[in-house]
Amino acid sequence: MFIDESEAADELQRLTRELENFQRIAQQLVPLPGDVPTLEGFEMWGGSIQLSGLVGGDHITYVDFKTRFDLNARIERARAEGRFDVVENLKRCQHMGGVALIDVAGHRTTDALLAAMLHQAFLLGATYELDLYGQITRRLFENLNTRFYQSSGTNKFVSFIYGEISDDAKFRFLSAGQPYPSIFSSKHDRFMEVSPHLCLSFPPLGMLPSFNVIDRSTTPSLLGFKERYEINEWTLMGRGDILLMHTDGLTEHEGPNGRYFPDALEQKLREVKDLGARQIYEAIRADMIAFAEPEDDASVVVIKVK
Repeated sequence: MFIDESEAADELQRLTRELENFQRIAQQLVPLPGDVPTLEGFEMWGGSIQLSGLVGGDHITYVDFKTRFDLNARIERARAEGRFDVVENLKRCQHMGGVALIDVAGHRTTDALLAAMLHQAFLLGATYELDLYGQITRRLFENLNTRFYQSSGTNKFVSFIYGEISDDAKFRFLSAGQPYPSIFSSKHDRFMEVSPHLCLSFPPLGMLPSFNVIDRSTTPSLLGFKERYEINEWTLMGRGDILLMHTDGLTEHEGPNGRYFPDALEQKLREVKDLGARQIYEAIRADMIAFAEPEDDASVVVIKVK
């Protein structure tokens, strides 16, 4: 069947309107990252560079336990039920903040919707975790991994890193296909080496199902199962030190002079290390763009010891 030029133009306009409508809906569905956690002795700020405008495959979710959840009500309920281990865990959450970085392979609006799905699933699971255990455990990530494996018809890699910082300078994180966080020492003016045994990582979500979940018998896998998630635990160093959580859009960013990370980024941090977390993030963002035109979505969260 052939269509004339006028019909082709009308069809193109219709499809364009449909695409614009889809993009408007998607922008409304993509959730806000939430309030940046506030912790005694720390500053935090972050953001994303999206290749396709307002939305893309990268997404940040902040977990300020004090504002997202009614911890006092949960503490009273757990105490009344005699679950004193849960009470102690919830009390620790009053002195912690969490950050999740999601990276869906791709830069389109549909990729942003997949990131939004993980955002909502993560927060819903976190609510149940606090009710059951008083804290977020690796059980949540095992279930998320298997759920995404079972719905992996999208054929999309979903990389994920979740970290928690507490006001006693302890940092715990779980990485599924994302780069390790980086620590810049204010005293030594450089990135610090971290022992490999403190840098455990796992495949992106959904590549292999988790073995240690109750539904493993109903989850066939030709390539086997993923090893049990492990949590990395670091102790941050001294005053003025900077921890960066980031997606691979930062570590793989390159231009005519080579890779931006770590050398060029390290030099920029030497220049701006005395600024606040928000100003440091803005300086990194501007420096990345000046270094080379980005070819991937990139997200960075700056956590600075005051």
